[in-house]
Parts: sequence; C-alpha cells; structure tokens
Amino acid sequence: MRLHRVHNKKEKMKKVVVLGIESTAHTFGVGIASSTGEILANENHTYVPKTGGIHPREAAEHHSKVAASLVKSALEKSGLKLKEIDGVAVALGPGMGPCLRVGATVARALSLASRKPLIGVNHAVAHLEIARLSTGFDDPLFIYVAGGNTMITTFSEGKYRVFGETLDIPLGNCLDTFAREVGLGHPGVPKVEKLASKGKHYHILPYTVKGQDMSYSGLLTAALRLYREGVPLEDVCLSLVENAYSMLTEVAERALAHTRKTQLVITGGVARSRLLCKKLELMATSRGVNFRPVKPEYAGDNGAMIAYTGALALASNVITPLEESAIKPLWRLDEVEIPWRTKKEK
Repeated sequence: MRLHRVHNKKEKMKKVVVLGIESTAHTFGVGIASSTGEILANENHTYVPKTGGIHPREAAEHHSKVAASLVKSALEKSGLKLKEIDGVAVALGPGMGPCLRVGATVARALSLASRKPLIGVNHAVAHLEIARLSTGFDDPLFIYVAGGNTMITTFSEGKYRVFGETLDIPLGNCLDTFAREVGLGHPGVPKVEKLASKGKHYHILPYTVKGQDMSYSGLLTAALRLYREGVPLEDVCLSLVENAYSMLTEVAERALAHTRKTQLVITGGVARSRLLCKKLELMATSRGVNFRPVKPEYAGDNGAMIAYTGALALASNVITPLEESAIKPLWRLDEVEIPWRTKKEK
C-alpha cells in the first residue's frame, strides 16, 4: 500500500485521537487512542468456534453482529463523540478475507459519516507498536508470535525488517492444531502447557532451525504420531513445547547477536505464555539484554493497538484514500513504511 502524506508546515508530530478497528481473525475490537499513548477505550469480543479451528465466514458473521455495539461502547468509555475523533483506523491485513472485509466496511462507513480521514493499518505493525508503548522500550528486537504469525523483527532504515520467521506454520497454530487433534479444544496453547508441566519423560522430536528461520510442520506431525502410538499425552506435550519454544529462543538469540540490540520484547497472543517468557528471559539475561513481554491485555488481537498505530500514522500525516482501502490478506509488515520512527532515526 502506497503512503499518502498530507503536507504540514509543522514538522513536529501533533497529537491526534483515533478510533481503531481490528477484525483480522477471531476478534472484533474497537479501540480509541491518542498519538501520545493514551488508551481511552479497548473493547473487544472474540468468536469461539464450537468445533475445530476458526471458520472465516462464521467469524465474519460474528463480527457483523457485534460491531455496532462495540463502537458505541468504545465511544462511551472514552467520553468522546464520533465527531470529536480525528480519524478512523482499520487493520486492512494480514488476515482472513471475510473478517477483514467486515472491519473495512465498518471503518469506511464511520469515516464517511464523521468526515474524518481513514488510516489503513498493518495488523502486525500494530502488535509491534502497542508492545513498544506497553513495555516502554524504544528500539527493541521483537519476537512476534501468535496463532497466525511467528517472526523476529526490528526497525531499520524506515521499515521493520524480518530477521527470522517460520517457513511453514506459526508456533501458535502448531500448538493449537495439536490441541484440537488430541481433543483438548480451544484455546490450545495454555492447555498444552498445563499438560506439559505434568510430563516426566522427554521424547526426541524434530528440531528444525535453518539459519534464522524455523519450521514447525514436521514437529507437529511427529508429536501427533507419538500420541497415536500411545505415548502419554503429558510427555508428548512436554516434548512438543520444549522443542517449539527452544527453537524460537535460539533464533531470537541469533538475531540479538546480529543486531546487537539491548532490548528484547515478545508480542502477540502467545506472549501470554509464562513458560516461553521464562525461557526468553533466561536467554536475554545471559546476554545482558533487557527483556519484557507486552502487557497481557494487549497481547492478543485488540482494537487499542490499531487505534494507537493509526494515531501515530495520522500524526505523521499518513492517510488512506477510500478508493485505495482494499483489504490485503497477505500484507507483510516489512512492506510498510514507518514515518513516525524514521523521523527519530534521522
């Protein structure tokens, strides 16, 4: 997506307040935030499938039903009226097409109704920016790990650059799929971890790290095979979690050595994992690096992160014309220009 900059005689970033909409997957969220970091509202509602994983059309139907009430609730909580908002931000990708379309439609309608600019936000970039705000770290190395994403990234020369990522399925998806296949249900990560804490015997499973990238599909297949061969579920969970988290920690350590960053942050839904955070903290401490996880309320998908990132963009005079606000289900974070950080870098 091409950036549209509105020229402003004042180079100093102005304070703006933005309403943001998140609808990339199972959560529909509405947040209101200022470009100076005030979170005025963060209202979210999550679709939970009765069986299996996320069904995009069912999730989209859920989003359509809760959208109006969440917008109303967020405005009431913030004490603001729609006309007092400076802009409307929306996650245009990456994510599931049917879900993204609901959020984009709602955002366009609000933008037209309020006559305020629309700001297209990259969902992954929003996870990074809310983590910076939440932790107070200005220039960290990020571990972004969730159901749909696993990558190591940091800011350099105007964009977030990826230093390592999954080559197939994300870590969160690996654990969630395993949990679903063995009958643990949703959400999978905490349930797998709970059983792993009761495991007594480690079984060798694929440990696939290729340079600074990881592969989790073989690990998932092998773990399911162990379970079907009769290995106690607690032991399989122990072996699965130990391998999955150690692979990510190794890649993060390699990226720290490469970038020489002194701050490490984990963000995304799996950032709530105390076990993973403990591994990362031990690794970071051994390297003299400060480690912090994003605050739990901002770990999963949420409206506040879209609102805040949209406010940063709008304060840097970035807007998205309605005719160019198409959703981008495969939008990578390293395609996005970050002008609000570029100014500081200079």
